[in-house]
Amino acid sequence: MSDLVVATAHWRALDREGEDKCRLSPTAHGWLLVGHARFRDEGGFAALDYVVRCDEVWHTLSADIAGVHDDREVRFHIQRDSGAWLLNEIEHIGLDGVVDVDLSFTPATNLMPLRRLLEGRETSLRSSAAWLNYPEPALKRLDQTYARTGQPDVMSYMAEQTGYATQLGFDQTGFVTLYPDLWEGEVTHAG
Repeated sequence: MSDLVVATAHWRALDREGEDKCRLSPTAHGWLLVGHARFRDEGGFAALDYVVRCDEVWHTLSADIAGVHDDREVRFHIQRDSGAWLLNEIEHIGLDGVVDVDLSFTPATNLMPLRRLLEGRETSLRSSAAWLNYPEPALKRLDQTYARTGQPDVMSYMAEQTGYATQLGFDQTGFVTLYPDLWEGEVTHAG
């Protein structure tokens, strides 16, 4: 793991009691997100730590989630291997062409497609994610569209399978700063 931290995001949940803190760090061959989500939902109190590994162009390589939820151990390992997506070593089908992971319990994983859009010249980006709709132990396809709005710190967002659409506030790092009705946060930059 990298000791260098580019930025740290700290979010407060708006739809329940909870918070999340995530660090963005470079690695020798990509990027690392290391986060700590704490929240209370209908299943009880959850303390989940997560690590998401990305390549140089912000495509997910793997992710690990570990912690407890209402005294139950939680442990997921997600791996993208030659186009196949595995959850705890079991391949999940229907994820052809997927390059991102989306962890439903944190806004951190919106960073990867936002970074790709911010670093390109396109006005919109259509991306598919392997969606872990926690606490369900399965990966499902989530087709997402991010589009520039003309405001420098706001993107339009839509998730096809859920029909969810909103305007996301974001920081120059790609971290979301406002996910209406779900999360709000701030980003601290290194240096």
